[in-house]
Amino acid sequence: MVSPLQKAKAEQFLKYHHDKDILVLLNSWDIGSSKLIEASGYKAIATTSMGIAASLGYPDCQIMQLSEMMEIIRGIVRAVQVPVTVDMEAGYGNSIDEILDSVTKVIATGIVGINIEDSIDLSPDLIDATEFCERISAIRALSDSLGFHLVINARTDSFYTSSRTPQDKLSESIKRGNMYREAGADCIFVQPVWEKETIATLVKEIDAPINILANPGIGAGVPPSVAELQDLGVARLSLGSGLMKATLTLIKKVADELLAKGTYNILVDALTPLSETSLAYTMATKMQSPQS
Repeated sequence: MVSPLQKAKAEQFLKYHHDKDILVLLNSWDIGSSKLIEASGYKAIATTSMGIAASLGYPDCQIMQLSEMMEIIRGIVRAVQVPVTVDMEAGYGNSIDEILDSVTKVIATGIVGINIEDSIDLSPDLIDATEFCERISAIRALSDSLGFHLVINARTDSFYTSSRTPQDKLSESIKRGNMYREAGADCIFVQPVWEKETIATLVKEIDAPINILANPGIGAGVPPSVAELQDLGVARLSLGSGLMKATLTLIKKVADELLAKGTYNILVDALTPLSETSLAYTMATKMQSPQS
């Protein structure tokens, strides 16, 4: 079920989390955006669940069907050479068996990693930490049974959904992060945090690679630069739905200007210089040799 190439890509993707250089992920939502990101020099492709859902006309939080997401993921995996990791939200299931069935289907597309989060529909009440650990352990056992190392990025949403004090959110994130690592997660994703002191504490207190989000649409700020995050010891940086939202925003701005003024200034600015526009199109549509 899992090919030697998929196994090798999973090992490479896991290694990226322990390299000296931080792993930076732009987050794509379709084949074209994935190919463009790869051609721009990024070492891996990470999908955004919100972005894929929006491209299909759905809101976030598992409204789109797993089969719809998988169709896009299969296309992305076939179109790029680099490892692909998929945002599976809460796992597309209400029980461990259902989640394992969903993960099995997603692994079959050729991906090497997943995100899974401990909130359901971004509810303030997180899934019980022990129960979430059981889910992680079951996914790790499934991965082991298939003979490859699925890279599990476990997201805790204490900062995102809780109304508790910042210190309580930090303590809960640290507790859950260490529990999830012990259960079999490879990386711990805490969002949205942007203050250097908070990020430094997470890196110090959680015994695992840390994933930080840079998405101006979520939270009250953005984290420090890539270089500063690397100096803080952050292993992975992702943009989440930010790039997709920026694309939708550009469409709306162009549409509003054209409707209200009958002018094209925003569109012209976005397409300038035309040489960059042509290059981006070529990068997103260039055909590659099939993977062996």
